[in-house]
Amino acid sequence: MTAHPLAGQTVAVFGGSSGIGFATAQAAHALGARIVLVSRSEDRLDRARAALGDAETRALDLRDAPAVRAFFDAREPFHHVVVSAADLSVGPLRQRSLADECAAMDSKFWGAVNVAHAARIVAGGSLTLVSGMIGTRPTGAATMLSAINAAIDTLAKALATEMAPVRVNCVSPGRIETPWWDYLPPDQRLALFDKTAAATPLRRIGRPEEVAAQIVHLMQNGFMTGSVVLVDGGGSVG
Repeated sequence: MTAHPLAGQTVAVFGGSSGIGFATAQAAHALGARIVLVSRSEDRLDRARAALGDAETRALDLRDAPAVRAFFDAREPFHHVVVSAADLSVGPLRQRSLADECAAMDSKFWGAVNVAHAARIVAGGSLTLVSGMIGTRPTGAATMLSAINAAIDTLAKALATEMAPVRVNCVSPGRIETPWWDYLPPDQRLALFDKTAAATPLRRIGRPEEVAAQIVHLMQNGFMTGSVVLVDGGGSVG
């Protein structure tokens, strides 16, 4: 087995400037892939490129469908595309404005749809979406996000039949320690992580690189499509 199984392959990572997306870019880069990082923030992209050492970057908002289309039309087809981007906040539906809930849907669900609609991917390549465990085990503490994640799971399955021979899969993480949680004060964040860990069989939360490992596996496994893979430390059954 070659030490660089993705050598010569191109990988676009939407949401690639931090968290799961950046961990995926690191893992794919280590296996020889050429990386294009896509994110809304130029500053975060600059930091991610410096940390990765070798990557193209593009500032882009997934909610802008024409811009997403132009991004793909200006390049040769990718071997693999990953969508982990989402700009959203969460809470109980009845405690939030409908405008905020529509914005969450626009970012995470319609952002994934925009990429799927425009992506140019080589035959046998892959599109991997990232949903979340609460699509399988919904919670009223994040009602719309539960629904959005379930929709992304189904989107991946349907796209697998539509886009073949391009392979389409979805990775559904549990609670992962990423910068997304930085909106919480440190003591609240730690309490939430401790509470989550206590309720899962592995008694801990996940790390971005653990989700990235599964995403990169899906890039390489040519017989996987239409799958929704839970990477949740057993949280969906705990």
